[in-house]
Amino acid sequence: MFARRNLFVAVAVVSLSAGVSAAWAASDELTREGEGSRLLDRPSKTLDRAIAGHEKRERQRGRRHDERKPAWAAPAIGDEIAGVPRSTLESIATCESGGDPAAVSADGSYRGKYQFDLGTWAAVGGSGDPVDAPEAEQDYRAALLYARSGSSAWPVCG
Repeated sequence: MFARRNLFVAVAVVSLSAGVSAAWAASDELTREGEGSRLLDRPSKTLDRAIAGHEKRERQRGRRHDERKPAWAAPAIGDEIAGVPRSTLESIATCESGGDPAAVSADGSYRGKYQFDLGTWAAVGGSGDPVDAPEAEQDYRAALLYARSGSSAWPVCG
């Protein structure tokens, strides 16, 4: 058993060294005058063009990624979200749900940080269940609702 393993290791070492020798021989051939030297002496313009093309594709890819971001993913400007003071939204959220984005009312009809019903959530552009939406989206949708109708959407906490 050990003899077979040693034979295998010996064959692997010989094969590896033969491969390295072949690689060195090929690189020697490339550095000699003639066909191979053209591969190593490519003008830097080719490399510069390749890099410029790559950078251009990355910029385009970045722009396309930014265009696909939902409106609520836009950063809040200063202390406002969609033109509504963050402090106003925080006080509503604290009163409605204790600020918990996963809060659900006892009867299940009001959901999320701002206790949206599903109809109101859809009316401000939300889809699905507000509880499943990221907190930033809940903040954005609440700001839209507040900008449309003021605090009347939250008769107790508004």
